[in-house]
Amino acid sequence: MKEIYLAGGCFWGTEAFLSKLKGVEHTEVGYANGNMEDPTYELVCTGTTNFAETVKVVYDESVIGLSFLLSMYIQTVNPTSINRQGGDMGTQYRTGIYYTDEEDKQVILEFLSEVQNQYEEKIAIESKPLINYYKAEEYHQKYLEKNPNGYCHIRSDLFEMAKEASDPSQKIFKTKSKEELRRDLTSLQWEVTQNNGTERPFENEYHDNFKKGIYVDIASGEPLFSSSDKFDAGCGWPSFSKPIEDSSIEKVDDHSHHMVRIEVRTKDSNIHLGHVFDDGPKVSGGLRYCINSASLRFIPFEDMDKEGYHDYKKYIKEQ
Repeated sequence: MKEIYLAGGCFWGTEAFLSKLKGVEHTEVGYANGNMEDPTYELVCTGTTNFAETVKVVYDESVIGLSFLLSMYIQTVNPTSINRQGGDMGTQYRTGIYYTDEEDKQVILEFLSEVQNQYEEKIAIESKPLINYYKAEEYHQKYLEKNPNGYCHIRSDLFEMAKEASDPSQKIFKTKSKEELRRDLTSLQWEVTQNNGTERPFENEYHDNFKKGIYVDIASGEPLFSSSDKFDAGCGWPSFSKPIEDSSIEKVDDHSHHMVRIEVRTKDSNIHLGHVFDDGPKVSGGLRYCINSASLRFIPFEDMDKEGYHDYKKYIKEQ
C-alpha cells in the first residue's frame, strides 16, 4: 500500500470521489501543511493556520498507479483557481499534492507539467512533501455518506465516472507464489494445476454450470474464458470455443499417456488448464478447449463489478 495526500477544495466531496476509485483502499479527511499543532476546523477556517483541507489516500499500486489517481483527482478541481474551489474561498481550500515518498515527486512533477501544457494561465496546484497532517474531527469523516444531500462542489456525474474508472496500465490479477498456492489450493486444485492432473468427468464443479460470468485463473485471477463461449460438449468437463484473449494462454505439445495432444497452460502463472481439440462447433471456429474446473474460479456476472472485473463484461453476450 502507498499513500498520497490531495487537497482539492472542500474535503467532503474530494474524499467521497476518491473513495470510489478501484484500488483506493482507505480515505480520510484532515488538515495538511500548516503552522501549528492539533488544529481544529474552527481555527483552520480563520485562514491563519495555513492548513489545507486534505484527503489522505491509501491505495494499492498494483491496481491503481499514482499517475492515474492524479488524472482522476484533476477532474474534480479548477487547476488555475487560487485559494478557491466551487463556492469555497480561503487558503484552506487551495489545491495541492503532498507526498511522503520522495520517489513520487518526479511522477507528480511530470503530471503537473502535462496539466500546465493544457492551460495558458499558470496552474495553482502546489506540489510539496507532506510536512504535517492532522485527522479532522469525526463528523467530517465520510461526511457525504452520513449526509447524502450535503454540500459538494464536485459535479454529480463525476462520482459515477469514478465508480467505473480503472487504471488501464495496471493488472487486477497477480500470480500467487508456490507457498501461497500450497496454502490456498485444495489437494485436487494443486494436483491439476501443478502436476498436470485431470479431474473426474461429470464430477467437477463447472461442467454443468451455464450461468453468466467469467472463468478466471485459480492461481492469479486472470480472466480466461467467458460463459458466452461455453458449450456442452458431453465430455464431462467445461468446454469453451475460445479463450477471452489468446495472449493469456500457451499451447504445448503433449505426448503423455501414449497420445499426441495439445496441452493448454496459462502464460503468466504457468498452470495446467487442460487440452484443446479440433472437434468443437464449426460455427464458433471448430475448437474445443477442454478445461479442468479445478484450474478455474467462476465469477458470476452480478459479482464482476465488486470483484474488479467490470471491464470484462463486454465479453459476455446477452442470453
